[in-house]
Amino acid sequence: QVQPVESGGGLVQAGGSLRLSCAVPGRISSAKPMGWFRQAPGKEREFVATINWNGGTTYYADFVKGRFTISRDNTKNTVYLQMNSLKPEDTAVYYCTEVFSLGTSRIPPAPSGSWGQGTQVTVSS
Repeated sequence: QVQPVESGGGLVQAGGSLRLSCAVPGRISSAKPMGWFRQAPGKEREFVATINWNGGTTYYADFVKGRFTISRDNTKNTVYLQMNSLKPEDTAVYYCTEVFSLGTSRIPPAPSGSWGQGTQVTVSS
């Protein structure tokens, strides 16, 4: 499977913004939903946001609703995560991958593709 390449992370102060990008070498399957996940030190990887094949439907974890926006450009084989009003607890390595479905409040989305190296996001207080 092709590995995504995440970028755009960095060090930012609380309240700041970052825009992450996820490039999938080759071609993003336009029929598959994509998602962003994150993993903080000592914690399990968790779901952040998902987007359907054409960008028309999105789903967010409660802790990022109203602050983060997921989008995609299939012509550029890229998925984005705009992160605003960042908090220290958003500090983590962020990953993107294909998902089986967008997920619901009862059934979180499960990854179905390969993991890349991720991109580190550090939010200072």
